[in-house]
Amino acid sequence: MNQEACAPSLPAGPRPIVRWLTTPWVDRTLGIVALIPFAYLIAVQFQRHFKPVESFYLVETLFLIGIVVFRRPAERVSTNPLYWLLAFVTSYWGLLTLSVEQPGHAIVSIWVVVPVLPISAVLLIWARLSLGRNFGLVPAQRQIVERGAYRWMRHPIYTAYFLATVISALGSYTPRNLLVYSLGVVLQVFRSLAEEQFLSTDPTYLAYMQRVPWRWVPGVI
Repeated sequence: MNQEACAPSLPAGPRPIVRWLTTPWVDRTLGIVALIPFAYLIAVQFQRHFKPVESFYLVETLFLIGIVVFRRPAERVSTNPLYWLLAFVTSYWGLLTLSVEQPGHAIVSIWVVVPVLPISAVLLIWARLSLGRNFGLVPAQRQIVERGAYRWMRHPIYTAYFLATVISALGSYTPRNLLVYSLGVVLQVFRSLAEEQFLSTDPTYLAYMQRVPWRWVPGVI
């Protein structure tokens, strides 16, 4: 999820809503408030019954709250309501999935599922650490990141989610699960495209896109 961007000069005379959204305390407060439901709902489910995937989500959410507290203030934030809607729908899609998914049954060997889950987890952690203080939920211009995972692909966080989603669909198949997982992937694809449309209005980010041509899988797409 390449939600970081270059840091050029701000456009002349930003609108009041942009000035308000880019105020550091507002930026961080909105991020923390947006993440609280993740920690609360996952913790509730975690108390009812233990699932490794839920404990992973809980730890990740607490980690993200810590990042948001210290994240780099945005230089520019999208005010497109469709971008905001897409960002929040996709952000909370994981909670919807946890609420409606069915037990299902595996349609591939366990030897396919077991190796891929750690790979997706490692890629997610690598991408989060590479992104550092430039995390955001909605398209925002912070600082371009070309180190670590972002040296090889522009949206490594999404790639990690795609891997985990595909394995979840194969490891717990039902028609409902397949529908929910597939919609989640489609929404994340549109989200990444929306972020790039916003960020690519800056020539420095365009240059980054040329240096790193692969969105999700190096050498493929």
